[in-house]
Amino acid sequence: MSSSFNDEIKSGVRFEFGKNWSHFLATVSDERIAEAETALANFLQLSDLKNLRFLDIGCGSGLSSLAAFRLGADVTSFDYDPYSVETTNRLKTAFAPQASNWKIMAGSALDKHMMRRLGEFDIVYSWGVLHHTGNMMDGLALAAERVSPGGLLFVAIYNDQGRMSSIWRVIKKTYCRIPRSLQLLVIFLCLIRLWGPTILRDTCRLRPLRTLRDYRKVRGMNPWHDVVDWVGGYPFEVAKPEQIFEFYRDQGFTLQMLKTCGGGIGCNEFLFRRSG
Repeated sequence: MSSSFNDEIKSGVRFEFGKNWSHFLATVSDERIAEAETALANFLQLSDLKNLRFLDIGCGSGLSSLAAFRLGADVTSFDYDPYSVETTNRLKTAFAPQASNWKIMAGSALDKHMMRRLGEFDIVYSWGVLHHTGNMMDGLALAAERVSPGGLLFVAIYNDQGRMSSIWRVIKKTYCRIPRSLQLLVIFLCLIRLWGPTILRDTCRLRPLRTLRDYRKVRGMNPWHDVVDWVGGYPFEVAKPEQIFEFYRDQGFTLQMLKTCGGGIGCNEFLFRRSG
């Protein structure tokens, strides 16, 4: 484990995403993997990824990398958090032990030299990662460089909610600096804030907890671990959809698909194609 990562955790300027995803690993099943495959293929508008090079920037739990591998891609995954690298390796061992075309490594999305050594990819994927690097715009630019001519770039970036985003930034920064016992209290309070209205709405519609039960269809994810990831997720930056669109348009990318969170909390998802 790098000394810089340890120093950032101890000083409270970074959340340990990898430990959260390590716990998430126990919930991964063939059904959850299938949901992740379907979500990835649908957004990319591709039936499979055979013979395509796929770069997963900030692989987290490794679930998206596994989905890309199962769809036929040659996968390269990396993460700054050593626990995420370990978790992705464990996932590979459990579900793709013979995979010779899936490389997993440690690295930073802001490391220009490392990024450029990786080469170019048909698909560059970074879901909910670059806004946690501490320098989102540099991360977006370096991700773009890794896309081959005619290739695809799939990024998801936190939506800018204005004043609410500023409030969440304070909550996240505070969370990373308080004792574990108080962190659990903050998570439960935020869980009520984030899920309470949805659970109440489902109950009023006579389908209690339906949204909660169906949540795995969102890229195969788990609501508890996503809430922990959201509350603790620091560093934290945001962007309006038009900012991301204009940034990549000016670099020769064309928007292929856009899925917004309707101006609310969460990520806006973008699929761009690099000019060929």
